[in-house]
Amino acid sequence: MNKAITDGIVFDPLPFSTGLALWSSTDGTPGSDSYAASGSGVFVAADQDFAGCLELLKIDPTARVRYKGETPIIPGCYLQITARVKAVAGALPAVRIAGWPGEGGGVELAGVTTFGAAKQLTSYGQVVEVSAIVATADRSGVDLVWTGAEYGHFGIDLTGPTGGVVRLDDITITDVTSAFTRDLISMVDVRDYGAKGDGVTDDSAAFNAADAAANGRTVMVPAGDFLLANNVTIENRILFEGRIDQAPEYRFILQQDYNYDTYFKAFQDEEIAFKKAYQALINFADHDSLDLCGRRILLTEPVDMQAADPSRTRFETRRVIRNGQFQPADGAAWDTVEVTSQATYSASDDNRLTNVVNVASIPVGALVQGNGVGREIYVTSVNEPAQTVELSRPLFDAEGTQVFTFSRFQYMLDFSGYEKFSQFILDDIEFQGRGIASGIMLAPDGFTFHVRDCFINRPKDRGITSPGRGCQGMMIDRCQLISDEQSVPVANRVSIGFNANANDVKIRDNRTSKFKHFCVLAGSGNLMTGNHWFHGDDEVNGVRMGGIVLTLPNPKSIFTGNYCDNNFIEWTNEHDASPAFGTQFSFGGLTITGNMFTTNDVADWFNFIVIKPYGPGHFINGFAVIGNVFRSLNGRIDRVEHVDTTFADLDYSRTRSFVFEGNTFHNVNEPVSNPAFLTHRQATEATTWVMETNTALPFDGRALTVESVMPDGAITNAGNTRVHDLPWAEGEQGIDLRDVHLNWSQPVKGQVRYAVRMDQTG
Repeated sequence: MNKAITDGIVFDPLPFSTGLALWSSTDGTPGSDSYAASGSGVFVAADQDFAGCLELLKIDPTARVRYKGETPIIPGCYLQITARVKAVAGALPAVRIAGWPGEGGGVELAGVTTFGAAKQLTSYGQVVEVSAIVATADRSGVDLVWTGAEYGHFGIDLTGPTGGVVRLDDITITDVTSAFTRDLISMVDVRDYGAKGDGVTDDSAAFNAADAAANGRTVMVPAGDFLLANNVTIENRILFEGRIDQAPEYRFILQQDYNYDTYFKAFQDEEIAFKKAYQALINFADHDSLDLCGRRILLTEPVDMQAADPSRTRFETRRVIRNGQFQPADGAAWDTVEVTSQATYSASDDNRLTNVVNVASIPVGALVQGNGVGREIYVTSVNEPAQTVELSRPLFDAEGTQVFTFSRFQYMLDFSGYEKFSQFILDDIEFQGRGIASGIMLAPDGFTFHVRDCFINRPKDRGITSPGRGCQGMMIDRCQLISDEQSVPVANRVSIGFNANANDVKIRDNRTSKFKHFCVLAGSGNLMTGNHWFHGDDEVNGVRMGGIVLTLPNPKSIFTGNYCDNNFIEWTNEHDASPAFGTQFSFGGLTITGNMFTTNDVADWFNFIVIKPYGPGHFINGFAVIGNVFRSLNGRIDRVEHVDTTFADLDYSRTRSFVFEGNTFHNVNEPVSNPAFLTHRQATEATTWVMETNTALPFDGRALTVESVMPDGAITNAGNTRVHDLPWAEGEQGIDLRDVHLNWSQPVKGQVRYAVRMDQTG
């Protein structure tokens, strides 16, 4: 700020050559004595040091020179009064800047200092310069603090012995506010420390120097393009007018103003700002989270999170990104990359493809499809010299050589470039896929990746993808996943909410709408509570898909308090290279309790729980379905449970520890339970009663054991005499082994209630 420039104010007094009547020998106020009449001062037109000057004879103890013009005193404006003096003859006085402070109405402002520091003249002919700064603010460097003054009459004082003769050059008054501006508004300009802002010069050192000098003040980055070709850390607050340009390998860390808004102001590019802010997040310990400030970040291409800081291939410290939205812009960068390649698979090396043709063209993170390939199997790594591809899960029936298809979907946030990535949280973020981009791809390894309170809206192919074991302990809480296939019939859908390959996944209180599958879970220790997933359509007698797909036969998992709407729980072993039962656990370790199952407008063969063995010899061993509600609307269904025998059936003779009880059935033709509590009435006397369980046991299971038999009324013989014999039961009778024989010591008739089980409990 300079009032002479901005407001056109002239602060300099008129020169002595214009007349000495303008110069007072006292205080400078109107009517005061002037040097034009005092006789103690004369104008000297020619002097070897001064173009024109006032020559004074000091006859008073303090000789004064004051300009009679009123110099304005403006708040925020700093004036420097400067005088040049030399002794000519006689006694040598001291000289100082002095002035008279005026308030409105010509009243002198009392209680303020009216003169600056004095300098002693020590020789004749030597020019001595004195100066003082006047302002309304009491700041370091201000000599005359005139708070409340409106104007001043400025000049000099000569003190000391009398009788001396001095000459005084024209007095100057300069606006020096610019010297105080940085301190006034607590700013340090990077240009003062060598920054060029030309987009070519490396300004890193200047930024660091300015920050070191700031000492609590704000670092100012003025207009310009500032190239930072090195790491820069700013400890103080910072304000941007100009733009930062910095390569990904260098870090720009803001310790005070750490949030997305500040980085956006710095880089003036949404994507670069996010990458740089994320880079700082994982390289600075004082902040655990990046606040996106509620901003929408428009992405022109997938964000390779590892490439944001190429120096790191692993990161395992808790960090959070929160409070914002990601949205893809239209463009070819989101197109799926699809590659077909011939490769060989062997069950003895079940997570690897060998002899892969054109292996370099296969992208990491690609979905693998082909004959004998289960759902949601991805490429975790590629070894070009060995011509091998590592897979996230084994293939169930792909022995030999065939052509596989590799489809690499494009994700808004892609962490697959890391070797291992753990303890990361995405919080309160909307991933607005617009049907052109998928949501999040995890790293191939890591643990406790947490997505909470997020919306994954309209992803093109996948909401969240785990291409390896980066989903160990993954948590998805209170999120909403909405597909881009709301109007697409179930049979034609391709998108999937998420998948997990590793163990201990926690899925809680989420809402999911109209994907092909809500999720495909290939690990154990899954906990799913309080979720609502619905995947129906408006088709009459429409097809339904598995909302939850379990691919481990013994998943050690619990489903509690969920709402399964127009889909079913599908339980397979499709991620097993040897799917026939051998030494592994068979179908068990699953609890489904306290859930709501509902469907509408489906064919009567629809089921809510489907087991699909991909090889023979499997059986149920440790499975509980307790306290659920099963309901069909706009039509009835036959049963709630089913075994899909496309590849193999279960071995019902080996069923163990299976509980299916306490459930409620609405519009279900054949309710089931295990144990099943049945009644048999024998109208004619017989030694062996054939009691048919029909469809009462789940999965059309065999009547293996009878737990109890209780006569319901009298048991009588042909003479109508009561018989008190204790009968004995035989299970697995009849052609389908679903009948029970109840044997008596003599032919009898009557009615019994009995409990039959399809499992062995001992």
